Amino acid sequence: MAGLDGLRTVAVVLVIVYHVEPALVPGGSVGVDVFFTISGFVITRLLVTEYARTGRIGLWSFYRRRWLRLMPALLVMCAVTAVLSVAFALPLFQGAWMAAVLAAGSVVNLVRAGNAGTYSDLAAPLSHTWSLGVEEQFYLAWPLLLLVLLRRARARAVLGWVAALCVLPVIWRTVLWDPAAAHRIYNGPDTRADQLLVGALLALVLARLRADDPRLALLRRWAGRLCCPALVLLGLIAWRIPITEVSGWNPVWYTVGFLAAALLTACVVAALDLRPEAWPTRLLSLSAPVWIGRNLSYGMYLWHYPVIRLLHDLGVRGDPLLPAGLAATLVTAFASYALVERPLMRRERFRVWRLEPVAVPVRSPAS
Repeated sequence: MAGLDGLRTVAVVLVIVYHVEPALVPGGSVGVDVFFTISGFVITRLLVTEYARTGRIGLWSFYRRRWLRLMPALLVMCAVTAVLSVAFALPLFQGAWMAAVLAAGSVVNLVRAGNAGTYSDLAAPLSHTWSLGVEEQFYLAWPLLLLVLLRRARARAVLGWVAALCVLPVIWRTVLWDPAAAHRIYNGPDTRADQLLVGALLALVLARLRADDPRLALLRRWAGRLCCPALVLLGLIAWRIPITEVSGWNPVWYTVGFLAAALLTACVVAALDLRPEAWPTRLLSLSAPVWIGRNLSYGMYLWHYPVIRLLHDLGVRGDPLLPAGLAATLVTAFASYALVERPLMRRERFRVWRLEPVAVPVRSPAS
Protein backbone atom coordinates (compact mmCIF):
# COMPACT_ATOMS: atom_id res chain seq x y z
CA MET A 1 0.00 0.00 0.00
CA ALA A 2 2.16 2.82 -1.30
CA GLY A 3 -0.45 5.43 -0.39
CA LEU A 4 -0.17 4.41 3.25
CA ASP A 5 3.53 5.28 3.21
CA GLY A 6 2.70 8.64 1.67
CA LEU A 7 0.19 9.25 4.44
CA ARG A 8 2.93 8.52 6.98
CA THR A 9 5.04 11.25 5.40
CA VAL A 10 2.23 13.79 5.64
CA ALA A 11 1.62 12.87 9.29
CA VAL A 12 5.25 13.14 10.38
CA VAL A 13 5.78 16.47 8.58
CA LEU A 14 2.64 17.78 10.27
CA VAL A 15 4.02 16.82 13.69
CA ILE A 16 7.39 18.44 12.97
CA VAL A 17 5.79 21.69 11.81
CA TYR A 18 3.62 21.68 14.93
CA HIS A 19 6.63 21.29 17.22
CA VAL A 20 8.52 24.11 15.50
CA GLU A 21 5.72 26.56 14.63
CA PRO A 22 2.59 25.59 16.59
CA ALA A 23 0.83 28.76 15.48
CA LEU A 24 0.82 27.45 11.88
CA VAL A 25 -0.91 24.18 12.77
CA PRO A 26 -2.23 24.36 16.36
CA GLY A 27 -3.78 20.92 15.91
CA GLY A 28 -0.78 19.41 14.18
CA SER A 29 -0.49 16.77 16.88
CA VAL A 30 -3.36 15.01 15.09
CA GLY A 31 -0.54 13.52 13.02
CA VAL A 32 0.15 11.25 16.00
CA ASP A 33 -3.50 10.16 16.02
CA VAL A 34 -3.12 9.26 12.34
CA PHE A 35 0.00 7.24 13.15
CA PHE A 36 -1.81 5.29 15.86
CA THR A 37 -4.59 4.20 13.52
CA ILE A 38 -2.17 3.31 10.72
CA SER A 39 -0.15 1.27 13.20
CA GLY A 40 -3.19 -0.67 14.43
CA PHE A 41 -4.19 -1.41 10.84
CA VAL A 42 -0.77 -2.53 9.62
CA ILE A 43 0.18 -4.64 12.65
CA THR A 44 -3.21 -6.35 12.84
CA ARG A 45 -3.18 -7.08 9.12
CA LEU A 46 0.19 -8.78 9.51
CA LEU A 47 -1.00 -10.78 12.53
CA VAL A 48 -4.21 -11.90 10.81
CA THR A 49 -2.29 -12.89 7.68
CA GLU A 50 0.09 -14.97 9.79
CA TYR A 51 -2.84 -16.64 11.56
CA ALA A 52 -4.60 -17.41 8.28
CA ARG A 53 -1.42 -18.92 6.86
CA THR A 54 -0.20 -20.93 9.85
CA GLY A 55 -3.09 -21.18 12.31
CA ARG A 56 -1.12 -19.37 14.99
CA ILE A 57 0.55 -16.08 15.90
CA GLY A 58 4.20 -16.38 16.85
CA LEU A 59 4.27 -14.04 19.83
CA TRP A 60 7.99 -14.38 20.47
CA SER A 61 8.76 -13.71 16.80
CA PHE A 62 6.42 -10.72 16.84
CA TYR A 63 8.07 -9.12 19.85
CA ARG A 64 11.54 -9.87 18.52
CA ARG A 65 10.80 -8.30 15.13
CA ARG A 66 9.21 -5.29 16.74
CA TRP A 67 12.18 -4.80 19.07
CA LEU A 68 14.63 -5.00 16.18
CA ARG A 69 12.59 -2.59 14.09
CA LEU A 70 12.15 0.09 16.75
CA MET A 71 14.51 -0.17 19.68
CA PRO A 72 18.04 -0.01 18.21
CA ALA A 73 17.32 3.32 16.49
CA LEU A 74 15.60 4.60 19.63
CA LEU A 75 18.55 3.57 21.82
CA VAL A 76 21.01 5.32 19.50
CA MET A 77 18.94 8.50 19.66
CA CYS A 78 18.75 8.24 23.47
CA ALA A 79 22.52 7.70 23.73
CA VAL A 80 23.31 10.72 21.54
CA THR A 81 20.92 12.87 23.57
CA ALA A 82 22.47 11.70 26.84
CA VAL A 83 25.96 12.53 25.56
CA LEU A 84 24.84 16.02 24.52
CA SER A 85 23.38 16.49 27.99
CA VAL A 86 26.55 15.49 29.80
CA ALA A 87 29.24 16.85 27.46
CA PHE A 88 27.87 20.27 26.51
CA ALA A 89 26.20 23.16 28.33
CA LEU A 90 23.08 23.24 26.18
CA PRO A 91 20.08 24.80 27.98
CA LEU A 92 17.44 22.65 26.27
CA PHE A 93 19.37 19.44 27.02
CA GLN A 94 19.80 19.89 30.74
CA GLY A 95 18.91 16.63 32.46
CA ALA A 96 18.40 14.89 29.13
CA TRP A 97 20.20 11.79 30.38
CA MET A 98 17.23 11.03 32.62
CA ALA A 99 14.84 11.62 29.73
CA ALA A 100 16.95 9.21 27.68
CA VAL A 101 16.58 6.52 30.36
CA LEU A 102 12.81 6.99 30.45
CA ALA A 103 12.53 6.98 26.66
CA ALA A 104 14.64 3.84 26.37
CA GLY A 105 12.26 2.16 28.82
CA SER A 106 9.20 3.35 26.83
CA VAL A 107 7.66 4.98 29.92
CA VAL A 108 7.74 8.68 29.03
CA ASN A 109 3.97 8.62 28.50
CA LEU A 110 3.43 7.22 32.00
CA VAL A 111 5.55 9.97 33.54
CA ARG A 112 3.65 12.62 31.61
CA ALA A 113 0.30 11.06 32.51
CA GLY A 114 1.12 11.59 36.17
CA ASN A 115 1.47 15.37 35.79
CA ALA A 116 -1.75 17.13 36.79
CA GLY A 117 -0.43 20.63 36.06
CA THR A 118 2.26 21.57 33.56
CA TYR A 119 4.56 18.84 32.37
CA SER A 120 7.64 18.29 34.51
CA ASP A 121 11.11 18.78 33.06
CA LEU A 122 12.00 15.16 33.77
CA ALA A 123 11.13 13.91 30.28
CA ALA A 124 11.06 17.25 28.46
CA PRO A 125 14.08 16.81 26.14
CA LEU A 126 12.54 13.60 24.73
CA SER A 127 8.89 14.19 25.51
CA HIS A 128 7.87 13.26 21.96
CA THR A 129 8.62 9.59 22.71
CA TRP A 130 5.40 9.42 24.75
CA SER A 131 3.61 8.08 21.66
CA LEU A 132 6.14 5.26 21.28
CA GLY A 133 5.40 4.29 24.87
CA VAL A 134 1.65 4.16 24.17
CA GLU A 135 2.20 1.86 21.19
CA GLU A 136 4.64 -0.46 22.93
CA GLN A 137 2.37 -0.87 25.94
CA PHE A 138 -0.62 -1.54 23.66
CA TYR A 139 1.25 -4.20 21.70
CA LEU A 140 2.28 -6.02 24.84
CA ALA A 141 -1.37 -7.09 25.14
CA TRP A 142 -2.97 -6.85 21.69
CA PRO A 143 -1.36 -9.82 19.86
CA LEU A 144 -2.23 -12.17 22.72
CA LEU A 145 -5.79 -10.85 22.96
CA LEU A 146 -6.24 -11.11 19.19
CA LEU A 147 -4.96 -14.68 19.23
CA VAL A 148 -7.48 -15.63 21.92
CA LEU A 149 -10.32 -14.02 19.95
CA LEU A 150 -9.35 -15.69 16.68
CA ARG A 151 -9.16 -19.10 18.32
CA ARG A 152 -12.26 -18.96 20.49
CA ALA A 153 -14.77 -16.81 18.59
CA ARG A 154 -16.40 -16.86 15.18
CA ALA A 155 -15.33 -14.21 12.70
CA ARG A 156 -18.42 -12.07 13.24
CA ALA A 157 -18.01 -12.29 17.02
CA VAL A 158 -14.38 -11.20 16.73
CA LEU A 159 -15.51 -8.06 14.91
CA GLY A 160 -18.14 -7.42 17.57
CA TRP A 161 -15.68 -7.79 20.44
CA VAL A 162 -13.12 -5.46 18.83
CA ALA A 163 -15.82 -2.89 18.01
CA ALA A 164 -16.90 -2.99 21.67
CA LEU A 165 -13.30 -2.52 22.76
CA CYS A 166 -13.15 0.61 20.57
CA VAL A 167 -15.96 2.16 22.59
CA LEU A 168 -14.59 1.39 26.05
CA PRO A 169 -11.80 4.04 26.01
CA VAL A 170 -14.38 6.69 25.04
CA ILE A 171 -16.50 5.80 28.06
CA TRP A 172 -13.40 5.74 30.26
CA ARG A 173 -12.26 9.17 29.01
CA THR A 174 -15.72 10.58 29.68
CA VAL A 175 -15.55 9.26 33.25
CA LEU A 176 -12.05 10.66 33.75
CA TRP A 177 -12.58 14.01 32.07
CA ASP A 178 -11.54 17.00 34.11
CA PRO A 179 -9.19 19.79 33.03
CA ALA A 180 -6.69 18.49 35.60
CA ALA A 181 -6.88 15.02 34.00
CA ALA A 182 -5.93 16.20 30.49
CA HIS A 183 -2.38 14.82 30.71
CA ARG A 184 -3.66 11.53 32.10
CA ILE A 185 -6.07 11.16 29.18
CA TYR A 186 -3.67 12.33 26.49
CA ASN A 187 -0.79 10.03 27.48
CA GLY A 188 -2.47 6.94 28.90
CA PRO A 189 -2.27 3.69 26.90
CA ASP A 190 -5.76 2.82 28.10
CA THR A 191 -7.23 6.18 27.07
CA ARG A 192 -5.63 6.13 23.60
CA ALA A 193 -6.23 2.44 22.82
CA ASP A 194 -9.32 3.12 20.69
CA GLN A 195 -7.22 4.83 18.02
CA LEU A 196 -5.10 1.70 17.54
CA LEU A 197 -8.15 -0.55 17.85
CA VAL A 198 -10.02 1.30 15.07
CA GLY A 199 -7.16 0.51 12.71
CA ALA A 200 -7.18 -3.07 13.95
CA LEU A 201 -10.93 -3.33 13.37
CA LEU A 202 -10.55 -2.10 9.80
CA ALA A 203 -7.86 -4.72 9.14
CA LEU A 204 -10.15 -7.45 10.52
CA VAL A 205 -13.11 -6.28 8.42
CA LEU A 206 -11.04 -6.32 5.22
CA ALA A 207 -9.67 -9.76 6.08
CA ARG A 208 -13.19 -11.06 6.70
CA LEU A 209 -14.66 -10.00 3.34
CA ARG A 210 -13.96 -12.11 0.27
CA ALA A 211 -13.30 -10.47 -3.08
CA ASP A 212 -16.77 -11.40 -4.38
CA ASP A 213 -18.61 -10.31 -1.23
CA PRO A 214 -21.13 -7.53 -2.07
CA ARG A 215 -20.33 -5.93 1.29
CA LEU A 216 -16.78 -5.36 0.10
CA ALA A 217 -18.09 -3.54 -2.97
CA LEU A 218 -20.27 -1.40 -0.69
CA LEU A 219 -17.31 -0.65 1.56
CA ARG A 220 -15.19 0.23 -1.48
CA ARG A 221 -17.84 2.64 -2.74
CA TRP A 222 -18.28 4.41 0.60
CA ALA A 223 -14.53 4.55 1.22
CA GLY A 224 -14.16 6.41 -2.06
CA ARG A 225 -16.93 8.83 -1.12
CA LEU A 226 -15.66 9.53 2.40
CA CYS A 227 -11.92 9.73 1.72
CA CYS A 228 -11.80 13.36 0.56
CA PRO A 229 -14.14 14.71 3.28
CA ALA A 230 -12.09 12.80 5.86
CA LEU A 231 -8.84 14.31 4.59
CA VAL A 232 -10.40 17.78 4.63
CA LEU A 233 -11.64 17.34 8.20
CA LEU A 234 -8.25 16.10 9.38
CA GLY A 235 -6.68 19.13 7.71
CA LEU A 236 -9.17 21.45 9.43
CA ILE A 237 -8.38 19.84 12.79
CA ALA A 238 -4.68 20.44 12.24
CA TRP A 239 -5.30 24.02 11.13
CA ARG A 240 -7.91 25.19 13.61
CA ILE A 241 -8.18 23.04 16.76
CA PRO A 242 -5.56 23.65 19.47
CA ILE A 243 -5.55 20.08 20.71
CA THR A 244 -2.83 20.35 23.36
CA GLU A 245 -3.69 23.88 24.54
CA VAL A 246 -6.40 24.98 26.96
CA SER A 247 -9.46 25.83 24.86
CA GLY A 248 -13.17 25.29 24.56
CA TRP A 249 -12.44 22.25 22.40
CA ASN A 250 -10.83 20.30 25.27
CA PRO A 251 -13.97 18.65 26.74
CA VAL A 252 -15.01 17.42 23.27
CA TRP A 253 -11.60 16.41 21.99
CA TYR A 254 -10.45 14.65 25.14
CA THR A 255 -13.60 12.51 25.26
CA VAL A 256 -14.87 11.71 21.73
CA GLY A 257 -12.34 13.62 19.62
CA PHE A 258 -9.67 10.91 19.65
CA LEU A 259 -12.15 8.36 18.32
CA ALA A 260 -13.36 10.82 15.67
CA ALA A 261 -9.79 11.33 14.42
CA ALA A 262 -9.30 7.56 14.29
CA LEU A 263 -12.50 7.03 12.30
CA LEU A 264 -11.53 9.75 9.83
CA THR A 265 -8.11 8.14 9.42
CA ALA A 266 -9.75 4.74 8.94
CA CYS A 267 -11.84 6.17 6.09
CA VAL A 268 -8.66 7.35 4.38
CA VAL A 269 -6.81 4.07 4.97
CA ALA A 270 -9.75 2.05 3.61
CA ALA A 271 -9.80 4.19 0.47
CA LEU A 272 -6.03 3.79 0.02
CA ASP A 273 -6.48 0.03 0.16
CA LEU A 274 -9.69 -0.37 -1.83
CA ARG A 275 -9.54 2.51 -4.31
CA PRO A 276 -6.03 2.52 -5.85
CA GLU A 277 -7.34 4.41 -8.89
CA ALA A 278 -8.71 7.36 -6.87
CA TRP A 279 -6.78 10.64 -6.98
CA PRO A 280 -6.00 10.75 -3.19
CA THR A 281 -4.37 7.32 -3.52
CA ARG A 282 -2.42 8.36 -6.61
CA LEU A 283 -1.32 11.60 -4.93
CA LEU A 284 -0.13 9.88 -1.76
CA SER A 285 1.54 7.18 -3.88
CA LEU A 286 4.03 9.54 -5.53
CA SER A 287 7.52 8.08 -5.29
CA ALA A 288 9.13 10.71 -3.05
CA PRO A 289 6.60 10.71 -0.19
CA VAL A 290 6.27 6.93 -0.45
CA TRP A 291 10.03 6.40 -0.09
CA ILE A 292 10.25 8.84 2.80
CA GLY A 293 7.26 7.33 4.56
CA ARG A 294 8.47 3.77 4.10
CA ASN A 295 12.10 4.33 5.07
CA LEU A 296 12.52 7.60 6.97
CA SER A 297 9.25 8.42 8.76
CA TYR A 298 10.21 6.57 11.94
CA GLY A 299 13.66 8.14 12.02
CA MET A 300 12.20 11.57 11.33
CA TYR A 301 9.84 11.21 14.26
CA LEU A 302 12.62 9.95 16.52
CA TRP A 303 15.16 12.61 15.69
CA HIS A 304 13.19 15.75 14.92
CA TYR A 305 12.70 16.82 18.53
CA PRO A 306 16.35 16.65 19.70
CA VAL A 307 17.51 18.06 16.34
CA ILE A 308 15.23 21.08 16.66
CA ARG A 309 16.30 21.67 20.27
CA LEU A 310 19.96 21.40 19.26
CA LEU A 311 19.53 23.92 16.43
CA HIS A 312 17.73 26.28 18.82
CA ASP A 313 20.55 26.04 21.36
CA LEU A 314 23.06 26.72 18.57
CA GLY A 315 21.30 29.97 17.70
CA VAL A 316 19.04 28.93 14.80
CA ARG A 317 15.76 30.59 15.73
CA GLY A 318 12.77 32.34 14.21
CA ASP A 319 11.80 31.73 10.59
CA PRO A 320 14.95 29.78 9.60
CA LEU A 321 14.32 27.14 12.29
CA LEU A 322 11.56 25.31 10.40
CA PRO A 323 13.38 24.73 7.07
CA ALA A 324 16.66 24.08 8.88
CA GLY A 325 14.94 21.68 11.26
CA LEU A 326 13.25 19.78 8.43
CA ALA A 327 16.49 19.52 6.46
CA ALA A 328 18.56 18.42 9.46
CA THR A 329 15.87 15.94 10.48
CA LEU A 330 15.87 14.36 7.02
CA VAL A 331 19.66 14.03 7.06
CA THR A 332 19.70 12.51 10.54
CA ALA A 333 16.83 10.16 9.73
CA PHE A 334 18.63 8.97 6.61
CA ALA A 335 21.75 8.29 8.67
CA SER A 336 19.65 6.30 11.15
CA TYR A 337 18.05 4.36 8.31
CA ALA A 338 21.33 3.61 6.51
CA LEU A 339 23.49 2.82 9.53
CA VAL A 340 21.08 1.27 12.03
CA GLU A 341 17.65 0.36 10.70
CA ARG A 342 18.36 -1.05 7.23
CA PRO A 343 21.25 -3.33 8.26
CA LEU A 344 19.11 -4.89 10.99
CA MET A 345 16.13 -5.30 8.66
CA ARG A 346 18.31 -7.01 6.05
CA ARG A 347 19.71 -9.34 8.67
CA GLU A 348 16.22 -10.22 9.88
CA ARG A 349 14.95 -10.86 6.34
CA PHE A 350 17.90 -13.20 5.71
CA ARG A 351 17.22 -15.04 8.97
CA VAL A 352 13.53 -15.56 8.11
CA TRP A 353 14.41 -16.76 4.61
CA ARG A 354 17.09 -19.12 5.94
CA LEU A 355 14.91 -20.68 8.64
CA GLU A 356 11.54 -20.72 6.84
CA PRO A 357 12.19 -21.48 3.16
CA VAL A 358 9.18 -23.78 2.72
CA ALA A 359 5.96 -22.25 1.39
CA VAL A 360 2.89 -22.78 3.59
CA PRO A 361 -0.59 -23.23 2.01
CA VAL A 362 -2.75 -20.14 2.47
CA ARG A 363 -6.11 -20.44 4.15
CA SER A 364 -8.78 -17.81 3.70
CA PRO A 365 -9.03 -15.41 6.68
CA ALA A 366 -12.78 -15.97 6.55
CA SER A 367 -12.53 -19.70 7.09
